[in-house]
Formats: sequence, C-alpha cells, structure tokens
Amino acid sequence: MAEAFDVLIIGGGAAGLMCAITAGQRGKRVMVVEHANRVGKKILMSGGGRCNFTNTGTTPANYLSANPHFCKSALARYTPWDFIAMVERHGIAYHEKELGQLFCDESSKLIVKMLLDECAAAGVRVETSCSIERVLHGESSEFRLHTTRGEFSAPALVIASGGLSIPSMGASGFGYELARQFGHTVLPIRAGLVPLTLSGKHQERLQDLSGVAFPVEASCNDQSFHNYMLITHRGISGPAILQISSYRQPGEELRLDLLPGMDALATLKQLQADRPAAELKTVLGELLPKRFAQRLCEVWLPNRPMRQFNDPQLREITDVLANWPLIASGTEGYRTAEVTLGGVDTDELSSTTMQSRRVPGLYFIGEVVDVTGWLGGYNFQWAWASGHAAGIAI
Repeated sequence: MAEAFDVLIIGGGAAGLMCAITAGQRGKRVMVVEHANRVGKKILMSGGGRCNFTNTGTTPANYLSANPHFCKSALARYTPWDFIAMVERHGIAYHEKELGQLFCDESSKLIVKMLLDECAAAGVRVETSCSIERVLHGESSEFRLHTTRGEFSAPALVIASGGLSIPSMGASGFGYELARQFGHTVLPIRAGLVPLTLSGKHQERLQDLSGVAFPVEASCNDQSFHNYMLITHRGISGPAILQISSYRQPGEELRLDLLPGMDALATLKQLQADRPAAELKTVLGELLPKRFAQRLCEVWLPNRPMRQFNDPQLREITDVLANWPLIASGTEGYRTAEVTLGGVDTDELSSTTMQSRRVPGLYFIGEVVDVTGWLGGYNFQWAWASGHAAGIAI
C-alpha cells in the first residue's frame, strides 16, 4: 500500500520547500521528495555561501519568458518583503550589497535551516536520498510515486526539480521528462547567467589578461547591463557578462562600451590638450586597467602621442571604445550556469496557481518553468513566489 498524503513535492530546493511550507501551514499533509543527500544545495552555494535570497527591486521586467506576463500574478502576491519578514522573524541578519540584492551576514545555511524549521512547524515530511523510479497517474486521479524509500500517493503533485544548471549539485532534466510524460510542451532549454568562451584569435588576444576586471556596458538584442566584466583564461565573465548571456543567442556579436557613463571623446580631447606628448596607451591606462589598455593599443587602436591624432581619428578611437566588438564562441555550459533558460511552456499552466491546464492536480514551480530571472536574487524570488502560489492553491 502506498502511504497517502495530500501533496507530494518532487524537489527540495527553494521553490519546493516554500510550496511545502505554504501548503503545510494550511493543514495539508505534505511530503517533499529530494534525490540528493540534503535539501537546498543551490541555496547553500549561492552568493558565495551567503545566499542572495531576494532583490528588493524585483519586477516582472527582471524575468525572461516566452510569455513575459506569466510571472506577474505570483510575484505580486508574494513580494520580497514577505520573504524578508520570514527572515527577520527567524532573527537572520542580512545586508544589501548593491542594486537591491540582499545577502545573509553570516551563512546561507541559516536560510536552509529557516525553511526546514518552517517545514517542521507545518508538519511537512522531508525525505532526502530518495530517488524516484516511476511516477504514475491512475484512474483514481491519484499520483503515485514509486521511490527507493517506498510508494507514496496524493491527489496533488508538484514538480519543483529545477533545471540543468550546476549538475555537480545534483541538477538533472527529470522535471522536463515528467512534463513531457504528462503531455506538456518543454520550450528549448539552454544555459543562462553563464560565462562566455572565446576561441581562436579572440582568445589568444586576451587569455594572458586573465583576472583583469573593470566596469563595462554589455549590449545584445536591445538589452544592456552596466556592471563588471572579468577576463578569464577561457573567455569573459563577471556580472555584466552573466546578465547579457541570457539574452545572447549562439553566434551573436556582443557590444561592449569600455568606458560606460563617460563622454569618451570629451575626455580624450581634454587629455590631448593637457598632455599632448603622452601616448594613447598611457592615457587609456588611467581610464582602464593598464594591461588591457596596452592590449587595446596593440591590436585594436593605433598607439602614438596624443598630439598626433586629429578630431576624426579621436572619434574613431571613441567609436571602438564605445562599441568594442566581441564574438563569443560559446558558453561554459550548465557546469557553471546559474540558471536554465526555457522549460515548461507557461501557456499550459495557470499563472495564478501554477497548475497544469492539461492534468488537474499537477503543478510546476521554480526553475523548471519557462521563467528565468536576472542575476541578483531574482531567481530566488521567483522560487518563493511560484512556490507560494502553488502552496496556496493546492
């Protein structure tokens, strides 16, 4: 005989635990099934172990989806302030780092402990190291899980198994397989918030500058981000690059403004007037990291004393600085990607409840759904909000 519950949740990550807490607080008998040896592994590693648990500036515009309106309902009904209230209730100290990003003062372990404590208080059962062998949906409308820990049944099944990003944390495509099993469309998936790789002469020109970082404005497909870029031995990374990677399609050129927020032409003219004998690489070395400025002047820009440039030539230099072209050969892939773009088609889900329009009692929440946030706490806020929406509805 299968052990009976009201709700079975596959996946003990941020979304699954929030759904479990919300449903459990409403008196539902809830069980969370997690195949890894502990819950919340991505929570534990996020933010360098400090967990960037939300962003106070969260809006629907901070998400990518084939249907940009889908996330609005859940985000409006469970806001960053709702999650902050829980964090404060548990006495967890936190701080704002930048751009509304909230981090724990101490450790991300405190967030996982808080969620588990809330689960315990709500009577939620959490099974770790529990692998699922089969998921059945019988004529009785009950969902049955055959697992390595026995059989469990419930009228409601929530898929909160995440995406493919960071397989070392136990990520798998299981949620997508289940979606297809139940007749759902899974939109094309790819790595998001991921470092970009360079090859050939692009890589050769930059690889010995590995470790150099500076602010840029990275642009692609009418989207741009102003933040730091980091040159790596295989390509480029840093917040600006991770952000734009979600908007860039394979093979597309990236445009980088190397002096964002600066009137580069006026600055160069002033430097030309003040120091006519100084070489271009020298004056650029005061505006950019010296080694990078030197490389620019070896490969992309002419290097000579400032007095030897006329106005059209200075204009050409500023054009290169404002629109430095870079063609990435690819990405570092799911190994280092923070999120998975694409996923379960939102047209087949209710935006209010996260319930399947195809199979009553089946819900999809979190990263497995085609809703992907920017870097900076937005993906956790989607996990909390979508988990809460399903937990309220079940």
